[in-house]
Amino acid sequence: MNDIKIDPKQYVIKDEPYYEAVDNEVSLYQSAYDVRMPMMIKGPTGCGKSRFVEYMAYKLGKPLISVACNEDMTASDLVGRFLLDKDGTKWQDGPLTTAARIGAICYLDEIVEARQDTTVVIHPLTDHRRELPLDKKGELVKAHPDFQLVISYNPGYQSLMKDLKQSTKQRFGGLDFDYPETELEVSIVAKESGVDKAMAEKLVQIAHRARNLKGHGLDEGISTRLLVYAGQLIAKGVDAQSACSMTMITPLTDDPDMRDTLHAAVQTFLG
Repeated sequence: MNDIKIDPKQYVIKDEPYYEAVDNEVSLYQSAYDVRMPMMIKGPTGCGKSRFVEYMAYKLGKPLISVACNEDMTASDLVGRFLLDKDGTKWQDGPLTTAARIGAICYLDEIVEARQDTTVVIHPLTDHRRELPLDKKGELVKAHPDFQLVISYNPGYQSLMKDLKQSTKQRFGGLDFDYPETELEVSIVAKESGVDKAMAEKLVQIAHRARNLKGHGLDEGISTRLLVYAGQLIAKGVDAQSACSMTMITPLTDDPDMRDTLHAAVQTFLG
């Protein structure tokens, strides 16, 4: 094991994250956790997947270890590796191993960004075995009774080259996420950003206009996260159209025609 003992309390979320339930996802996740079912959270960018996992970890009072997956991530980045120091070599657990040892919820964000030969290391933790072989160290880690694995990804980015294998998918229960209904999204934007309800409604209307363009020039629509960013700037006194351009148009596309279309939508609701 590591030379340094891990304190699970450092991974416990102290303050309650703000989350508004859209449907029965809270009770469904609670039931899944009760049987330690591995969970897959699917939905578009910025719709609240990560916030939901943080909220559930807080609600359950469990440590949360999050990993932002990327294409350069190796199995050793998840599991651990031997490191050299002045005294020789020592083993350093990766985040997945740490979570399995201390009974944390391990959240692998955007799992499809990782290489498939990396993601297979999670398989023994997601069936009846609930164990993690550390081949390089010659140790078999039995997962703590409280351990749970949660993954998320955006189905909109699926392709033949970037998707989960069926052998991985069928180890998880799944929850579908999407952007909230209009009234709820208005409430979230107002609460998170500090703008009044009228301005939040205008921002949400702009987002709806942009989301209709998904697949017709836009890879993704304007997320709830971007609406909150815009609202935060407006609440700080930034001109509304400038705030929308900075947060809801410039990050979304470089296509001049599409930018003109989005600017027109902003002008329509804020002009």
